[in-house]
Amino acid sequence: MRLQPRFSPMQTITPQLVREAAERIRPLARRTPVMTSRSLDDRAGLQVFLKCENLQRSGAFKIRGASNLILSLSPAELARGVVAFSSGNHAIATAIAAKHVGAQATIVMPEDAPRSKLEATKALGARIITYNRALDDREAIARSALSDTGGTLVPPFDHPMIMAGQGTAALELLEVSPDIDALVVPISGGGLLAGCATIAKSIGPGIRIFGVEPELANDTALSMAAGERVTIPPPESIADGLRAPAPGLLTFPVMQRHVERILLVSEAEIRATMRFLLERVKILVEPSGAVALAAVLFGMLPLEIESAGVILSGGNVDLDFLKTL
Repeated sequence: MRLQPRFSPMQTITPQLVREAAERIRPLARRTPVMTSRSLDDRAGLQVFLKCENLQRSGAFKIRGASNLILSLSPAELARGVVAFSSGNHAIATAIAAKHVGAQATIVMPEDAPRSKLEATKALGARIITYNRALDDREAIARSALSDTGGTLVPPFDHPMIMAGQGTAALELLEVSPDIDALVVPISGGGLLAGCATIAKSIGPGIRIFGVEPELANDTALSMAAGERVTIPPPESIADGLRAPAPGLLTFPVMQRHVERILLVSEAEIRATMRFLLERVKILVEPSGAVALAAVLFGMLPLEIESAGVILSGGNVDLDFLKTL
């Protein structure tokens, strides 16, 4: 069973891998816009540049990492298919990339994943295996699927090719806004933050990097404070895409090296940020996509920061949830 194609398990992310990914993913990933808003700047008290991955293909940044890994596989590997585990956005991205290359995708998804994400993944031809988030081990289920198919694992964050693909979001942002003081990125397992921090620090060593996660899903904050990876019980945040119970084995040391601080936002702050973006900026993001901006809107950055790039990581939100705003 091949879990980490072309890489040893401990190989990490490099700026060169991010730049190579930017070329590889062009057939599948869009170059999303960087937006600004005077009302947003006034509310935040600094200049904000929004990297709108909510407008990305599949509705989230995840297509960057999934396509980078899948487009790197050999024809023989693709013939055996790919396996992924995800609450939604990575599932959709893996299904899109697999369909593009003619590979069968098997996706392990929690029973409580948003209905819109389950349906979108199925519509792309993926085989879905559901599990109970509180009782079952999704990685064990994925290993079983890999054993049955002989396919390749496409993990949601803990792989150099995944991190590199996600890092292309920051590469594009900095090509448009190279002089920002800070980069603010949401955290689940840390693939997006690790990739973005790696390329950002290589372009501008003085850029300050901040990760953001929900108060109810604070595994990375606890891990950074402890100096080692900490696992928490399955979190219950409305930010369903940020409910990883622990940072990744490969992503965590990258975050330790580059990230200045982990900021925590409340459920109410996430909701308020989604509503602000809808009413004042006229863009729709999901709860996970609003987390990074919530930290900016609610004054969590150091006062001396005058400009920040913020990753809006996704826009796949159920209409039933949207009504609750």
